[in-house]
Amino acid sequence: MFNENKVYVGKSGNDKVFLFPKMVNRHGMIAGATGTGKTVTLKVLAESFSDMGVPVFLADIKGDLSGMCEPGKKSEDMEERIARFGLDADGFSFKAYPTVFWDVYQEVGIPLRTTISEMGPILLARILNLNDTQSAILKVVFKIADDEGLLLVDTKDLRSLLTYVGENAKEYSLTYGNIAKTSLGAIIRSVISLESEGGELFFFDPALDISDWNRLDSEGRGYINILECEKLVNNPTMYSTFLLWMLSELYEMMPEAGDLEKPKMVFFFDEAHLLFDTASKELLEKIGQIIKLIRSKGIGVYFITQSPKDIPDEVLAQLGNKIQHALHAYTPAEQKGAKAAADSFRANPDFDTYDTLLNLGIGEALVSVLDTGGVPTIVQKVNILPPQSKMGPVDQVLRKSFIVNSPLYDKYSESVDVDSAYEFLLRKASEEEAEALRQKEEALAEKERLKAEALAEKERQKAEALAEKERQRAEALAEKERKKAEAAAERERLRAEKEAQKQAEKEAAALAKAEEKARIAEEKAAQKAAEAAAKEEKKKKDAYKRAGKNVASSAAGTLGREVGNAVGSSVGGSLGKKIGGNVGASLGRGIIGTLFKL
Repeated sequence: MFNENKVYVGKSGNDKVFLFPKMVNRHGMIAGATGTGKTVTLKVLAESFSDMGVPVFLADIKGDLSGMCEPGKKSEDMEERIARFGLDADGFSFKAYPTVFWDVYQEVGIPLRTTISEMGPILLARILNLNDTQSAILKVVFKIADDEGLLLVDTKDLRSLLTYVGENAKEYSLTYGNIAKTSLGAIIRSVISLESEGGELFFFDPALDISDWNRLDSEGRGYINILECEKLVNNPTMYSTFLLWMLSELYEMMPEAGDLEKPKMVFFFDEAHLLFDTASKELLEKIGQIIKLIRSKGIGVYFITQSPKDIPDEVLAQLGNKIQHALHAYTPAEQKGAKAAADSFRANPDFDTYDTLLNLGIGEALVSVLDTGGVPTIVQKVNILPPQSKMGPVDQVLRKSFIVNSPLYDKYSESVDVDSAYEFLLRKASEEEAEALRQKEEALAEKERLKAEALAEKERQKAEALAEKERQRAEALAEKERKKAEAAAERERLRAEKEAQKQAEKEAAALAKAEEKARIAEEKAAQKAAEAAAKEEKKKKDAYKRAGKNVASSAAGTLGREVGNAVGSSVGGSLGKKIGGNVGASLGRGIIGTLFKL
C-alpha cells in the first residue's frame, strides 16, 4: 500500500519495509517458486504505484489479477493479517482500482492491436520463428516498403508485399542483394500460420497509442492496464514478443525525463523467462539496451519469474529492487541457483540468507531495495502485505461493463482497414493488368498492320518474281544462242587444231624415225670399234702372259731343283739328290703354271 508517501511492501519484525518512489524506475524483480506468493506481491506493488499516481501495465497469465477492479473482501484470514500488520492504524481499506482490460484476441478486453510496420522486422521474425537467413530477407522486405512508401498494417499487407518482391526478385536483387524465392516462400508460410493462430486480429488498425496507458483517474490514481494473457501465453513466443514490443514502444515514445520523484509508468513482465528462452543474440542486445536506458524515460520495469537465473546477468544487474520468495533446491543445479540468488543480496548478520531463502513461508520474502542514495539495502526477511483489491478473477459480466464503459473502448473497438500496401499493390496490379490489356490490343493492331504490309509485300514480290522470271527466260534464250554460236566456233577451232596437230605428229614421227636410224647406226659402229679394241687388247695380254709364264716356270724349276737336290742329298745321297732335284723342278713349274692360270 501507499503509506507515508512511500510504497509499503511489508514488515520485517516490527519494522516497515518501503520502496522509495524515486527509486521505483531503477527496475526490480519478483522471484520465487510456484505458490510462494508472487501474485500477491505483484498486486501490492501495482496497487501502491496506482495510489502513488503512477499508471501500471501488467500481464494477467492466470486470470487472477482481474479482481483489481473490485475491492477486497473481509475474511477471517484477511482480518488476521490486517491485525498482525497493524494496518488499521495505517489507513488500510479494501478498495477497487481504476482498471482497463486489454486483449489481443478481442474476447475479454479492449482490442489491443499493432501494425506490422510498428512491430518491425526483428520482433516479427521472432514471432514467425524465422532463421537467420529468412530474418535478413524480412529486413530487406521492410527496407523495400520504407523506400517505396508502402504502409504495412496487417498480415495481408505483408503477404502481398512478399509475393510482389518474389515476382520482381531479379530487379530488387540488383539494389538490395540476393533475395531467394525459397526464403520468401518460407516467410509467407509462416505468416499464413500466424494468421491461423489469430494474427490477423492484432495486426490491424487502429494500433495501440501507448500514451493511452499514461492516464490518471479523477482521484489522481494511475490506471492499471491489464492484458489478458491466459490464451496468449499458450504461444510463448507471441506472448513474450508482444510484451517486448509494448516495452519498446514505451521506450521509443516517452521523452527523456531524467531523475524524477516518481516514475511515469511501471511495466510488469510476468513469466519473464519466456522473453529470454529463444531470443537471438541481436534481440538480447536490444532487450539489454532498452532495460538500461528506459529508466531515463521515467519507466520502471519489474520482472516476475520463478528463479533469478531465468534472467540474463546483463539484465539482472539493472534490477535494483529485489523481492525474492522461497526457492526449492532439491537438485544440485537448484541448490547452485538458490546459492547464487542468496549471494546476490547484501548479507544480514542476523540470519543466513541461503538457509532462510530455502525455508521461507507463503507470503514471506527476502527483500532488498535501493535507498534514497541508490545503494541496495541489507537483505531483510519480510512478510508481504495483503492486497486491498479483490483476490481472484472478476465476474465476467462486471468485467464486460468495465470494458464497454471505458473511454478507450470506442477508439479501439472497431478495426479499420486502411489504405495500405495490400490495396496499393492491388491497384498497381489492376493498373498493370489494364496496361497489359492495352499493350495486348496495341500488339494485335500492330499484328494486323504487319499482316497487311506482309500481304502487300508478298504481292509486290510476286510481281517482281514474275518479271524477274521473264527477264531470266529471255536472258537464258539469248545465252543459249550465244553458247550455240560459241560451240560451232569451238568445233571449227578444234577441227583446225586437230588437223594441225595431226600434221605436226606426222612430221615429228618422220624426224624421230630418222634420228632413231642414225642412233642405231652410231651404236653399231661404236660396238664394232669396241670389239676390235678388245680383241687387240686380249692379244697383248696373252703375249705378256706367255712370256711371264716361261720366265717364272724356268725360275721355279731352277729353284725347285736346288731345293730338291738339297733335300734328296741329305736323305739318299747322290741318287736322292738327283731324284729330289727332278721332283723339285717339276713341282716348281707346276705351281707357277697354276698361278698363271689363275
